[in-house]
Amino acid sequence: MELKINSKYPSVDDLRDRARRRIPRFAFEYLDGGCNEDVNLHRNTAEIRDVVLKPYYLTKHTGSDLQTELFGHTYDAPFGIAPVGLQGLMWPKSPEILAKAAFDYNIPFVLSTVSTSSIETIAEITEGRAWFQLYHPAEDELRDDIIQRADSAGCPVLVILCDVPTFGYRPRDIRNGLAMPPKMTLRNIMQIFGKPSWAVNTLLAGSPQFRTMTPYTPKGLSLKNLGYFMDKTFSGRLNDDKVKAIRDMWKGKLVLKGVASEEDTERAIALGIDGIIVSNHGGRQLDAGQSTIKPLTRIAAKYSDKIKVMMDSGMRSGPDIARTIASGAEFTFMGRSFMYGVAALGQEGGNHTISILKRQLQQVMEQICCERVEDLPNHLIHDNN
Repeated sequence: MELKINSKYPSVDDLRDRARRRIPRFAFEYLDGGCNEDVNLHRNTAEIRDVVLKPYYLTKHTGSDLQTELFGHTYDAPFGIAPVGLQGLMWPKSPEILAKAAFDYNIPFVLSTVSTSSIETIAEITEGRAWFQLYHPAEDELRDDIIQRADSAGCPVLVILCDVPTFGYRPRDIRNGLAMPPKMTLRNIMQIFGKPSWAVNTLLAGSPQFRTMTPYTPKGLSLKNLGYFMDKTFSGRLNDDKVKAIRDMWKGKLVLKGVASEEDTERAIALGIDGIIVSNHGGRQLDAGQSTIKPLTRIAAKYSDKIKVMMDSGMRSGPDIARTIASGAEFTFMGRSFMYGVAALGQEGGNHTISILKRQLQQVMEQICCERVEDLPNHLIHDNN
């Protein structure tokens, strides 16, 4: 696919600024915020950017190739679109827009259980190549049915989430009525009137719903009662028995997302997990935790020969992707960056954001004389010396 970059918005920061101006404040703050005081939200990106790379200017260079093999598929770039909940709240049809862009540019798209499009719709758009992330249901029967749907849809990878044993304390969402149970406030309604493009597109698309969960949701629930239903339906705390049951059932590749320690990595290996995504949920769950780049570096050094090690949380640019892979990640995922793109540019947002990230990463690799993605660790300057 040809790279398509709108010259008015050549960076993710530009997309974020436009998204903030274009969508209601409650929707932007839901996307943009972390938890508590946002300490770990900011630490994530800051500590990635402490990583520095070494260029080799007099070495022969025949070109840089972004292609990356992962779980038997060769992707055209070493990054994918991370799962994000309630995507249609930020911009109508967001998961469909991003899934189509991911398919066109041959990168992975991961659908969340609590996004606003169904497994089946995204599978059709991506010809069965989308990954699916499971929020663990409280009831085994529901868990089994959702997993069977993902299998029937052809999803090659199932991602199980381990870093939401409780919902993060998010002051903005509480103020905006987007905690559980959610509610629509007068202030939110006034914000909608101030964003006519978002309002019209939302009206045409219909109010955002948890589409994967539609077959299991009682009809006619109010927003408040829907919140109670979703809260009761999921049990986020995993244990060995829950993971074993999924491993026995799922014959494709199985990934554990939210790992932040060597101990959990060892448990994942023992349980037969194929890959982990080192993540702190974008700084939305534990403000007192480490940034993702810190445990990634330790985990990759110890376990990369035993399990696929990937990372999300904190990356906002092509250089950030390069720094993360140089630090040991085999693949990366980004959520907010792509949602900023869609909120800013609608239908063109996915293509535009992928194009920015690919061009930035290509430039970094050419600048430092790195021909293959897997060679980026050779350019890592340890301890900034």
